[in-house]
Amino acid sequence: MQKRSPGFTVSLHVAIALLVGIVLGSIIQTQANLAALSTMGVEVSAFRRVMTTLWDLVTFSPIYALLFSIGFIVSQGAALLISRLALAGRYRLLLCPLLAIIALFLTFHLVDHFAPMPTLVAATRTSLGFVAMLASAGAAGLTLALLRGRGRHHAHRGASATTAAVALMAVGMASTAPPQAHAQDQVEEPASVDYRLEIVAEGLEHPWSLAFLPGGDMLVTERPGRLRRITPGEESVAIDNAPAVFASKQSGLFDVLLSNDFAKNETLYLSYACGDLTANHTCLARARLVDNALQNVEEIFRVAPAKRGAAHFGGRLAWLPDDTLILTLGDGFDYREQAQNTDNHIGAIVRLNPNGSAPRDNPFVGDDTARPEIYSFGHRNVQGLVVDGEGRVIIHEHGPRGGDEINIIEPGANYGWPIATHGLDYTGARVTPFTEYPGTMPPLLDWTPSIAPSGMTRYDGELFPEWQGDLLIGSLVDREVRRVTLNDDLTQAEDVEGLFGELEERIRDVRTGPDGALYLLTDSPEGRLIRVVRGNG
Repeated sequence: MQKRSPGFTVSLHVAIALLVGIVLGSIIQTQANLAALSTMGVEVSAFRRVMTTLWDLVTFSPIYALLFSIGFIVSQGAALLISRLALAGRYRLLLCPLLAIIALFLTFHLVDHFAPMPTLVAATRTSLGFVAMLASAGAAGLTLALLRGRGRHHAHRGASATTAAVALMAVGMASTAPPQAHAQDQVEEPASVDYRLEIVAEGLEHPWSLAFLPGGDMLVTERPGRLRRITPGEESVAIDNAPAVFASKQSGLFDVLLSNDFAKNETLYLSYACGDLTANHTCLARARLVDNALQNVEEIFRVAPAKRGAAHFGGRLAWLPDDTLILTLGDGFDYREQAQNTDNHIGAIVRLNPNGSAPRDNPFVGDDTARPEIYSFGHRNVQGLVVDGEGRVIIHEHGPRGGDEINIIEPGANYGWPIATHGLDYTGARVTPFTEYPGTMPPLLDWTPSIAPSGMTRYDGELFPEWQGDLLIGSLVDREVRRVTLNDDLTQAEDVEGLFGELEERIRDVRTGPDGALYLLTDSPEGRLIRVVRGNG
């Protein structure tokens, strides 16, 4: 019988240790998510717990393997070489686990620094989960140390084999990484509506929202914190004295909404992120627009409590027929369980009086366990808002990896996040085993995979009668506008087509203008305001 080479033995030992680390990490990740659900009173049966664990081993562990393996292989190669060459084979049982823990620690910090979301692996949002994940790396390192302890008599051959095997496995991991996805052109049927695209303004830095002034001018917010006045055919003008904003990644200046009596009182409202990276809020300010400057700028509401990070602020504004104000919010990404806690504003929609106070007929007024401003809760990141002609509130919100939703808002209702969702974590892990759960409202429509919905209008103009009553929703991922039809009682919705894909730009906001045209804001450092009018054909 042919004897196995030292290189093969080393590779086998490293592979076994890797498998231990990956499986343990996946199991810990699953149990951390399920434990978070349990703290909210969600009942997860033993069967669901087992099935969710197995699901994550299929969907989460491949992505986690890419995160874990390279650092582990490099760290273990270093640990074995140091032990063999500098310490005469001693302290392997200490070095291998220690360097594995350090490698995973550095991996998590590097990934969280460069990833668009604050924390990629959900289990590491808490100190306990972070330590548990590091412990799984230590267990993998200890496994390798114990396996290698059986081959001490192969000192010189083992050192060379270790070096070669570690290098080969590192190359192998790199070569088996999934290729980068390339967006495939979607073949859409020709649009049935003849339209023409006109550029109104260019050079806007990440424009976010649009409001129409009396007389034909427009206000556009730019996420870094500028408010601009746009007169068609002229250069845009920066409005002085805008409130100071916290601008980083998803944070900054968001929506602009005119008072219902703007022609008389010149009052407008601005939503924005305030604070800094370690403690920030979604805030709401009221001001007067006089010439090209804001006066009497006053913060009238801020989300409580403060949170860390620069993600999921919500920020859309709209008036209800009774002259109260709707402001949408987000869960701050790392605080998703707080969306089920009505003792704070995180992951909620709030209804406010024009001065920022809570209306007396809000659903949680008088409830000592809830904030009186809350109108609905259980939301992830609401960035689309429409109040239709009958006063019905229609919103859309971002899911994680899939699970974007359109919801019809009922006062006091729970919209499920993160107890029930069709989406997965960005790592492929299950946020929850439930797509529906008693006591939560199911979505009217959901998108999986995600389209990353942004601004939204319910078209009520006269230029495009074919779109009357339809939702037109910006898509950041698909770089188009999705048209969604609704029935009269808002119990059914259907995504029927994509529009304006020829722009090949992320659509941040969609508005119906007073002239019946459709207005689009494109999201980039050189964003544009585009007017959609009837074509010549």
